[in-house]
This record gives sequence, C-alpha cells and structure tokens, in this order.
Amino acid sequence: MTTLPKTMHAVAATGTVPLDDERALVDVELPLPELRPRDVLVEVAAVSVNPVDLKTRARRATDAGPVVLGYDAAGTVVAVGPDVTLFAVGDEVFHAGVITRQGTNAEFHAVDERLVGRKPATLSMAEAAAMPLTTITAWESLFDRFGLRADSTGTLLALAGAGGVGSILTQLARRLTAVDVITTASRPETQEWSRRMGAHHVVDHHGDLAASVLAIAPGGVDRVFTPSTADRVPLFAEIVRPFGEIVAIDEDPDMDLRVLKGKSIAWHWESMFTRGVYETPDMIGQHDLLDAAAGLLDDGTLVTTLTREISGLDAAGLRQAHAIVASGRSIGKVVVAR
Repeated sequence: MTTLPKTMHAVAATGTVPLDDERALVDVELPLPELRPRDVLVEVAAVSVNPVDLKTRARRATDAGPVVLGYDAAGTVVAVGPDVTLFAVGDEVFHAGVITRQGTNAEFHAVDERLVGRKPATLSMAEAAAMPLTTITAWESLFDRFGLRADSTGTLLALAGAGGVGSILTQLARRLTAVDVITTASRPETQEWSRRMGAHHVVDHHGDLAASVLAIAPGGVDRVFTPSTADRVPLFAEIVRPFGEIVAIDEDPDMDLRVLKGKSIAWHWESMFTRGVYETPDMIGQHDLLDAAAGLLDDGTLVTTLTREISGLDAAGLRQAHAIVASGRSIGKVVVAR
C-alpha cells in the first residue's frame, strides 16, 4: 500500500480582496485530513467552480482566517475509514462534499461515503468533476421538490438555462420526463447551448420575459426553477398558473412571497447540502443519486456540461476559474484539473 504524506497542497481563500489580487486565493500546505468512520479520502484529480464558491468567499470578513473552498471533485480513493462499505482503495469517484467541512480545492479531500458516487467510466476526471453539485441540485429540484416522474407533463420554466444547474436540469427534465421545457438565455451562443441541452423553447430574459413565456404557455407555466430570485417574485406571480410551483436555490432577503398567495403557488427551497449538513436518515440518497447519474452519463442519456478546462490545480488556476464564473458570461461548467 502506498504510504500517504502527512501534509498536502491546498488552495485557500483569505478574505474579500478582488480576484485579480494574488491574496484572494493562495497556495498553502495543510495537514492531511483526519478520517471519520464513514469517510473516504480522495486524491483529487479535478475540481469545478460554482457560484457557491464565490458567495462563500464574499461573505468572509477581510480578517478571517484562510478557508479551503470547493464543492465538486473527481478523483481516486486512497484510504477509507473503519466503517466504510461502499468504496475501496483504488475506486474512481466523483462528489460534491458538504459546505461545513474543508473543501475540495486540495490535493486530498475527506468526505462521507454516503455523499460520493462512482465516477462515470466514460468520462475523464475533468468531465466528471463538472457534474456533482449541479446534478444533485437539478435532480433534487425536479424529482424531490417538484415530484416529477417519467409520465409527468405540463410546463417547466428554467431560468439561466445555459448555467451550470440549468444545463443539467434541462437534460434531466427533457430526457426523464414528459414536461415541456422552456429556458431563458440572452446571447446567441447561450441560446444555442440551451437548445443542445434539450430545451423545447428558449426565451430572452433581457426582453419582456412575461410576454415571451405567456406566448408559449398562455395559461401560465406549471413550474419555475430559479437560481436568482432578486426582484422576480412579482414576475413569478404573473407567469405561474394557479396551484403552480417554484423551486429556488438562492435567497433574496427582501422578497415578499405574499403575492403568490392568491394563486396558491407553492414555494420550495432546494439546497443540495442539506443531507450532508444534517446527516439526514436518507443521507445515502446522495450516493444513490450520483450512481444513477453516472449510469445515465455512461449510456449517453446525459452529457457532461464541461465547457472550459484549466490546467493547474493551484491558486493561479483557481483564480482564473473564479474570474470566469464571476463574469456572469460563462456557459456550462469551468473545471480546474491537475
């Protein structure tokens, strides 16, 4: 058995300085993580950057200590805790981890096996690393929050269809249900990408979104998925039919949901970290979800949403990836690989 090092390279966020400042993300040397009974230790080959990385860094005080971010990874299991039953040393895996523990932007990452899936065999490490967080978010939104099934019909509006979550949510809805999928995208390249992901209709969210949506669904859409709620609740009240549903993954502290009451519109929150943070009785459902997604990626039902791969899993590479995601103009997922 290979002897593991006592320390590892990692990339830490140090505060709220601008991303073009080298102090924003820095290379550090840290102790190897200690394993809990059901943890696997993964040697990380690739990670992706999500908006939650940017939000977490932005919320930190300027004088806060360094923290390792990262909530997506693909790699190889190199050690297991005493109670692990799902994986063995040498297994290739992908996972998103949990926000209350050290992140994946490191040489090694410790994570509960119940939050880990087998890596899709047909994907590279980089292609696989693009998928976990967004796939979990989209899957739970569609099948747990909305309760969609293979024979579900009606309409679904997915905002930001070319984003990380929107890209996989569109694929899942189109290929695993019978709903009519409407997405939003404003540029020709993002509109084309969203159609490639499976959208039946794509509308420009910079135009009259209500008019565009209601032209497709005159009675209102049955469901809305939104990664951005700011100032949009009145819009949702207008375009969602009575007894419709909304799933949101962000929070607007100023929003007022009372405008949804007249139509009895249901509001659902989705956080893919819930199972891991609270160690819910169905925590292993995240493992099952990722394994199911791996099968769908391997048989071609789903495709990776990787669009940009940066070489060099270090502070410089991650600063570049963070800047791309922060620009608001990225398509699909940005991955940093060794």
